[in-house]
Amino acid sequence: MIVASTMQYDTNLAMGLGLTEETKALLHAWSPAMNATTLYHEVLESGLLSQISAYRLRNIVVRCFGNRYLVSGDEPARSLKRLASSLTSAELNQLFFIHTCRANPILRDFVTDVYWPSYEAASTAVSKVRAEDFIRRAIDDQKTPSRWADGQIERMGRYLTGCCSDFGLLSRPSKGGRPILPFRVEQKVVVYLAYELHFSGVSDNALLIHEDWQLFGLTREDVLDEIKRLSLKGLLIVQAAGDVIRISWKQPDMEALCDVLTQC
Repeated sequence: MIVASTMQYDTNLAMGLGLTEETKALLHAWSPAMNATTLYHEVLESGLLSQISAYRLRNIVVRCFGNRYLVSGDEPARSLKRLASSLTSAELNQLFFIHTCRANPILRDFVTDVYWPSYEAASTAVSKVRAEDFIRRAIDDQKTPSRWADGQIERMGRYLTGCCSDFGLLSRPSKGGRPILPFRVEQKVVVYLAYELHFSGVSDNALLIHEDWQLFGLTREDVLDEIKRLSLKGLLIVQAAGDVIRISWKQPDMEALCDVLTQC
């Protein structure tokens, strides 16, 4: 089951931020028989990402790609590989965003605790100071394995805002920080996430309040509205009565769902 992360914050974002283009290349090179180490040697020998040093490539493949997509029986990589050629860049990047936030709790919490409150308050940008204050509060709350030095706090602040920029939440740096961009979940991403949560064992009622929806600023009512739209398109059947919801899922597994999404 996909559950809320209780992991402490780490610095893995330093290895590669969003890595959207690199992830597409790695998905193309990856096959179900490969673990992260095997994939690294395959990519290194093929010269697929020859512009990247061997040391950095290993960090990207093992500490980023592996932690994000080669988990839960490699299911994220399997599904995304099937979808990579048929989804738009915006749709695919939002799926990368979900898995990156799952693997990096510091990014997840930054998005839900800083980006969306700033967006809802009609702020125009997320400043360097705001990002660093978020990290300092996390350190005080013992969410890091040790106290980070000021230099590390500054770097992690840049990594967080840079990663949000990679995924389309923030724009390029400006004098007042990184401008906030509007960020709305794509409908195919709603389909993917709803089915993935279902197949992971999340109940229909719990699905509506799962923390992954918060990455897109969605409340329970917002998610229910999105699910109802999917029902109108015939992708599932939803029955809602008060606080109780029942969903009839039309696809038997993620492989079948991916086949449907490639044809939409």
